[in-house]
Amino acid sequence: MSNRPLASAGRAVPLLRAGLIAGIVIAAAAYPLAALTGIGAKATAHAVEHKTGILRTALPAETSYLYAPDGKTLLTMFYEEYRKYTKLSEISPNVQQAIVAAEDNRFYQHHGVDPKGVARAFVANARSNGVSQGASTLTMQYVRMALRDSAKTPKEVQEATQQTSLRKIKEMRMALDVEKELSKEQILERYLNSAYFGHRAYGIYAAAQIFFSKTPADLTPAEAATLAGLVKSPSEYDPITSDQKDATGRRNYVLDRMAQLGYLSPDAAAAAKSEPIQLRLTSPPNDCASVEEKYRTWGFYCDYLKNWWSSQPAFGENRLERMDKLRRGGYRIVLALDPKTQEAAEKNVGAKDGSGSPFANGIVVAEPGTGRIKAMAVNRKYSLDLSENPPSSNPEAGRNVKANYPNTVAPLLGGGTLPGYQAGSTFKMFPLLAALNSGKKLSTEFNAPYRYRSRIYDDWQPTNASGAMSGQQTMWSAFGKSVNTYWVWMEEQIGAEKGVRLAEQLGLRWRTDVDRQHAAPDRAPKWGAFTLGVSDATPLEMANAYATVAAEGRYCEAIPVMSIFNRDGTPTTYTTRGGVTREVAKPRCRQVVSADAARAATDAARCPTGDTPAKGGCGGWSTADSVRGTVGRPVAGKTGTTDSTRSAWFVGYTPELAAASFIADPDNPFNAVGDGLSQVPIGAVAETLRDALKDKPVRQFTPPSDQIVG
Repeated sequence: MSNRPLASAGRAVPLLRAGLIAGIVIAAAAYPLAALTGIGAKATAHAVEHKTGILRTALPAETSYLYAPDGKTLLTMFYEEYRKYTKLSEISPNVQQAIVAAEDNRFYQHHGVDPKGVARAFVANARSNGVSQGASTLTMQYVRMALRDSAKTPKEVQEATQQTSLRKIKEMRMALDVEKELSKEQILERYLNSAYFGHRAYGIYAAAQIFFSKTPADLTPAEAATLAGLVKSPSEYDPITSDQKDATGRRNYVLDRMAQLGYLSPDAAAAAKSEPIQLRLTSPPNDCASVEEKYRTWGFYCDYLKNWWSSQPAFGENRLERMDKLRRGGYRIVLALDPKTQEAAEKNVGAKDGSGSPFANGIVVAEPGTGRIKAMAVNRKYSLDLSENPPSSNPEAGRNVKANYPNTVAPLLGGGTLPGYQAGSTFKMFPLLAALNSGKKLSTEFNAPYRYRSRIYDDWQPTNASGAMSGQQTMWSAFGKSVNTYWVWMEEQIGAEKGVRLAEQLGLRWRTDVDRQHAAPDRAPKWGAFTLGVSDATPLEMANAYATVAAEGRYCEAIPVMSIFNRDGTPTTYTTRGGVTREVAKPRCRQVVSADAARAATDAARCPTGDTPAKGGCGGWSTADSVRGTVGRPVAGKTGTTDSTRSAWFVGYTPELAAASFIADPDNPFNAVGDGLSQVPIGAVAETLRDALKDKPVRQFTPPSDQIVG
């Protein structure tokens, strides 16, 4: 059987294809849209119109920047794609010309689709019986990148990038429409900010930084040509590899094209080609573990910022959406942290117990009246590297579980999902405030026994820490000496649930099943042990709760930022349920208890610190009487220890600052701190307040009214 007919048929296929191509090219030359209509037009028209509308406003993902309080010192960045949008006026003409020369030398002549490029690609592909050339203009490439960047689902990403004829037709149609909506300069600007250059460099700003440690405005012709050459194949022409032969060849091709197009003189092109590729690499930081070395101890604060961000409805419906906004939204974030206060906190926590200890000693400082967190420090190093950490000592942790020291990224200070630590008698502030706000007087007396039998709390019999606490007590002396039986009795007078609900209003959250069960409406009235601090709390919560008392009853949500700006430089806002627009970074405050009740609570809280209340007497001694002498100004606060001294606390405040410090083993709550270390939080708070307020005017607490004193 002869093979000739089959051979003839085989040769006819390329001829037939060539004939079809010729027709398309002729139509395209007459009017570019003619090459696209009639081929899937009905299937794509509606989708194209919709997508083109999106492209007019679509912006690529952009890096968010985190700054120190001065608004100038960059601490770290958050990104999925390292990119900083840069205006065309801030991009060197060398770059603009190089990218046109490399990718689309007829960019300024065509209207989105280049008929000559289409014809050339069709002919080349027909000859190779495959895909040896593309026909994408810069506009078409921009369309593809914009569709990819604006995609909201994996399916949309696939549709934007899949290699199909239908996708190409849609791309061409949209390119023609985009050129009617945007100028060539706008398209080129968006292209340069969307293109991928390799090594996590998305957009020309990132590429200039990563490869040459420059801004796009400062790139030379040789550098611009090197970067422009990467767009075609970032891995094939990667100049960071040891062999720069391919990268140099591609760069020189771009320089030659620039000369042919008149962008460079032949001599200038030759001089640029003679230069070796001289890189000056930069590795951009990303996330909290990459905080600039000088500020590495701020990593825990940075982590708190992330956790706070993920809880803010202003940035999305859920945690995933909010974190996506952080990494793609191009925000400029300035922290509320105060460097002087942070330095004081780090010094005075670090001096108490080294990071090689299983006991974490941490402190959080809040600003009364704003809720802004001014410092967060703990005797740990913020690091993802746990290789040198010992195994956890908690028998319930299981095998091969590392302890959280010396390195950790766990939110030990609050703001995350960890429940915290039993806070002991620092919780006595809540029934104190609730009682005063309910009309009780500071002078309310009770002959507190060593052991008290509570008829209300099912014959529960709490005791005092020592016999010296027994006897006739007022709110001043009972708070200063931390008399358990007095405060259980007081809970009976006002109802334990009032203290529980007030604690919630002051920002406390119940994170364990046991605490949630006790705090439930049907069980809170019987939670007599609440005043003894059997619930878990974080130093972030406790510092801000006591800051409310310092602010005379005005509670402000804890907040880690001074300002947040959108990528366009406007403040980031949200809309309240009442339809009011507010800035996300502004304090959110409300009056929780009366100012007089808060002033009275402060008067009683001066007793534990060795300070002198304005209206009453402390009964001769207190639990932390060294604090007033250390701080050197009016100060209030409360100590707290738990059973067997498994954890110890001190929360102290002045009119300007409130600080909460704890010491405990975060890995093993059964590992008791012991009496020897129980004084550590007292010193940490007192010395931090002293150092943070050094050289600042001394402010006095406002005394309570005679009516609430009694």
